[in-house]
Amino acid sequence: MDLRLVPPALATWAAAAWALGLPGRWVAVVVVACAVPALALLVVAFRAPSREGRGVGPGAAAGAVLLCAAAGAAVAGFHGADVRRGPVPGLAQKDARVEAEVRVTADPRPARPAVRGNHSAPALLLIDADVIEMVAPDGRGSRVRTPVLLMVPAGDHREDWQQVLPSTRLRVSGRLSPPLHEGERLAAVLRVDGAGVPRITGPPTWIQRAAGELRAGLREAADGLDTDARALLPGLVVGDTSRVSPELHDAFKATDLTHLLSVSGANLSILLFLLIGPPGAALSSERRGLAPRLGITLRGTAVIGGALTLMFIVVCRPEPSVLRAATCGLITLLAIGTGRRRSLIPALAAAVVLLVLYDPWLARSYGFLLSVLATGALLTLAPRWSAALQARRVPGRLAEVLAAAAAAQAVCAPVVVVLASRVSLVAVPCNLLAEFAVAPATVLGFAALAVAPVSMPVAELLAEVAAWPVGWIATVARTGAGLPGAEAEWPGGWTGAALLAGLTVLTVLVLPRLARRPWLCAAVGLLLVLVVLRPVPLTRIMTGWPPPDWAFALCDVGQGDAMVLAAGEGTGVVVDAGPDPRAVDRCLRDLGVTRVPLVVLTHFHADHVRGLPGVLRGRTVGAIQTTSLEEPPEQAAFVRRAAAAARVKTVRAVAGEHRRAGPVDWRVLWPRDGPGGAGRKGAGAVAVREPNDSSVTLHVRAAGGLTLLLLGDLEPPAQRELLRSRAVPGRVDVLKVAHHGSAFQDAGLLHRARPRLALISCGADNPYGHPAPRTVDALRVAGARVLRTDTDGPIAVTGAGKELRAVGRS
Repeated sequence: MDLRLVPPALATWAAAAWALGLPGRWVAVVVVACAVPALALLVVAFRAPSREGRGVGPGAAAGAVLLCAAAGAAVAGFHGADVRRGPVPGLAQKDARVEAEVRVTADPRPARPAVRGNHSAPALLLIDADVIEMVAPDGRGSRVRTPVLLMVPAGDHREDWQQVLPSTRLRVSGRLSPPLHEGERLAAVLRVDGAGVPRITGPPTWIQRAAGELRAGLREAADGLDTDARALLPGLVVGDTSRVSPELHDAFKATDLTHLLSVSGANLSILLFLLIGPPGAALSSERRGLAPRLGITLRGTAVIGGALTLMFIVVCRPEPSVLRAATCGLITLLAIGTGRRRSLIPALAAAVVLLVLYDPWLARSYGFLLSVLATGALLTLAPRWSAALQARRVPGRLAEVLAAAAAAQAVCAPVVVVLASRVSLVAVPCNLLAEFAVAPATVLGFAALAVAPVSMPVAELLAEVAAWPVGWIATVARTGAGLPGAEAEWPGGWTGAALLAGLTVLTVLVLPRLARRPWLCAAVGLLLVLVVLRPVPLTRIMTGWPPPDWAFALCDVGQGDAMVLAAGEGTGVVVDAGPDPRAVDRCLRDLGVTRVPLVVLTHFHADHVRGLPGVLRGRTVGAIQTTSLEEPPEQAAFVRRAAAAARVKTVRAVAGEHRRAGPVDWRVLWPRDGPGGAGRKGAGAVAVREPNDSSVTLHVRAAGGLTLLLLGDLEPPAQRELLRSRAVPGRVDVLKVAHHGSAFQDAGLLHRARPRLALISCGADNPYGHPAPRTVDALRVAGARVLRTDTDGPIAVTGAGKELRAVGRS
């Protein structure tokens, strides 16, 4: 294995990453401090052989490393200074309003939806661009070249903005603000005013137009496929994830399959594999693949491969993994064209040096780091592990795929921990199962992409065939992510990464010894399966939660509400869904709920409804009941879309209605129509337009005679109206305290309910101060035992009256 280029590559990478954030004078000091001794070492090293007849020694190697470090620091210093110069950074510090002409540098991408309090963050499109002309607030204009991030509200003209191609010039106006993190490629964030039609002042280049037409042709060819295949095929082939839903993206993230959606170098490797053959055989012979079968010469193979690589970069965009794979491929093709045998480790090291010198910001890119680590693992660890598996009678192809998946996961998992503070326990089997479908999906997808401009019917046929492997990949991701123990929490940051790396090394050292003890291997494998599947009976034995006779559960979903009423074996009525689909899904799995006769959404605030896809995922749901006030309208529309996608009907709650599901029966107390009710219009109406006061309020009699009052997020005016209506019963066993235990509670209602147990659903360290100390004190003075999810975790309730018992899992 030729490792001579590895130290220079690492030196270039480290120096560039370090120098990007330094002031210019310090960069100059570093460059001189590295370059002077480097030149001295190289002069001495190259004079020595001529006098003594010896080859290049350690001095030359050290000089090369220092020289590469100087080059990396110098280039990074220039790039960092380029971002900081000009008027844009200063205006961003002042949150100034500007009008600018920008050149788009990347495809628009939707921001991931996030819940902030009771609202979902506004839908935004993010566009990387360079400001080329700007008019400051004082009216002075200037010509610059400064990278910014455009944040565009996704309104009625969302599709128009999504179709903007790189190299297009736009006229925009908005407010500048500093980037979220220091040391970024961006000089500022420009929040664009309004969401009208983009004002185009210059068309894209012909290359970008051609690439855009090819990508659009692939999307059109996939339009007739089912939802998952329609979203994933463009993502797998060209990295177009505009149709991938947040739920599907989360499934890929949980199974560590997101590299399939980012146009990893594997896509290009598959295409080059068809042309020049497998990389392993390249060490001894170049005459593999389609090229020799078609009678193409070595130089012809290199030319065709180079053209294919350049087309791949343009169509798939210069993402870090694409650039890394393309550079490695071009270096390999150069070796083919000159008739020389090639080595892939030097090619990878050379690719790192060239790419970092071309774009030093890649040195700080986690995507680039993951790509290089995965490739290095496939070239170094995977062959050794494959040989070890084959020595233990594992079939050759299975050994290769298993070794590749394990090697990539072993080196990439510590970096993923830095970003996500979690470890996927199903990554290796899911990558192993998906691997068999990646190549056919990629080849068929590229075929559809190429044929679409000529014959759309043929492209649609190819897309339909590709839908089979693509659907398999989606099934693997959803199934893996749906397992209760698919992910495990892990300490974040580089400390957590170092801990996981050490554990991985220890595991690799111990595995050969375990392999000689079949029964011990079987026990470890069974334990891992149990951890991933987490059967409810075993979970109850190990944690004591939930208790086997639970009647009501308050899920821990952070700053939001999600509750479950036991309605029979594997059946539960769900009241609210919280802000996070994964959190409520995990809670329902822990409770063993697979059937939901009714989902009650008390009101449409995001912290109560955004988790609805998690309730619908993999469960039989009878209906979704909502309040009559559809505010905020965007969240009401979200609920309708989620229900329609799951083919679940929606109904309105009506005060006074009585329902029953198994041993549970309940009555709707609020909102009421008529005098004093939330549905009444007029001067005496209670906050008709206030979502909190339209909360569906339930009086429930659950299994074992347990009585509950679930108040949603009712505010004091509605609480008082509810109390005056005489609909509130006397003492209840459990009160779900309104609005996460805020300070705004009606003392009369609390005195009327006189709960034995008061439950508060709130997020740890939430910015609202929930629960309010005076609310907690008032409940305790009234004789209630107070439990809260931020300190007690999910809470399950059993019994009733004097037999009432609450079990938390902190």
